[in-house]
Amino acid sequence: MSDDVILKTPLHALHVELGARMAPFAGYAMPIHYPAGVLAEHLHTRKAAGLFDVSHMGQALLEGPDHRTVAAFLETVCPADLLGLAPGRQRYTQLLNDDGGIVDDLMVTRPPGADGALRLVVNAARKAVDTARLAERLPDGVRLTPLDDAALVALQGPLAAATLARLAPGEDLATLAFMGARPARIGDVATFVSRSGYTGEDGYEISLPAARAESFARRLLAEPDVAPIGLGARDSLRLEAGLCLYGHELDETVDPVEAAIAWSIQKRRRAQGGFPGAARILRALAEGSARVRVGLRPEGRAPAREAAEIVSADGAPIGIVTSGGFGPSVGAPIAMGFVDRAHAAVGTPVGLVVRGKPLPARVAVLPFHPHAYYRG
Repeated sequence: MSDDVILKTPLHALHVELGARMAPFAGYAMPIHYPAGVLAEHLHTRKAAGLFDVSHMGQALLEGPDHRTVAAFLETVCPADLLGLAPGRQRYTQLLNDDGGIVDDLMVTRPPGADGALRLVVNAARKAVDTARLAERLPDGVRLTPLDDAALVALQGPLAAATLARLAPGEDLATLAFMGARPARIGDVATFVSRSGYTGEDGYEISLPAARAESFARRLLAEPDVAPIGLGARDSLRLEAGLCLYGHELDETVDPVEAAIAWSIQKRRRAQGGFPGAARILRALAEGSARVRVGLRPEGRAPAREAAEIVSADGAPIGIVTSGGFGPSVGAPIAMGFVDRAHAAVGTPVGLVVRGKPLPARVAVLPFHPHAYYRG
């Protein structure tokens, strides 16, 4: 791991101090797991509160004279209804290429009290691509500012709300509903908090100055219910939650309909179009896609990994596994992948080819583990 090519998050020294196994991920040195291991970290997040360093993600501010101007611009590259995004609310959407393929998936937040601003959080490996795509299309009066001096941490799990309530008793963050967001002072740190995350659990994502990140993380880890969690458990948690990961379920060849995230395209956008690849996406909404993202449950104990071929009951190739592994909360191997629409019904028997042998599996309901989002 070379210091001149691998970036470090503001929490790097803390990860090393805590004994994390570090590895390159999206250009950053990131903790894969701590001494407790992936299984223990996964289960701790499901029962208590896990602290994740997600500072490698890209944060940016899109600003203009008013909300309509900024949101209307972003709607020219994303299919979500952003004009209708209320102050203090957040939406999941996708940055699309001209054919409707997914350049990146991202979170868009309208901060309360800032009429002409939207906050963006994008994937680490796609930051440069996203910035270039947005920058070359910016209209006069709209500017994109990367928040390079901001860190981002996620506190996830059923005890996350109680933990923040103890640290910020005057902010009433426990009543903030899922996909709500606002500034908050936690201890003596000014932060921007959203009730969101990528584990399927209740929890928060907290943006704060990079210079305060280490002391802030130490304060959270001093709480009895909080443990540090690495990328290994983050991946197993999101897989159990049936959530897409860019570079696995999502890429520039995949559109939101076949990725089974068409729920993120609101009614007005479906009626009006006006986003890249609208003809392809609206046709898929009306007629269905040729392939569909599905959940997969192997019948044995052997997991199927990414890139394993999926075959029909009679051995014909019908798709590919995009993510797979052991689900600690499920107690069994699980996977996601794309299959031909004719084989996408829940319960359909399929084979997952592992080391040249098709292992029996069935198409399964997503998510594998129920979501626990707090909706108020």
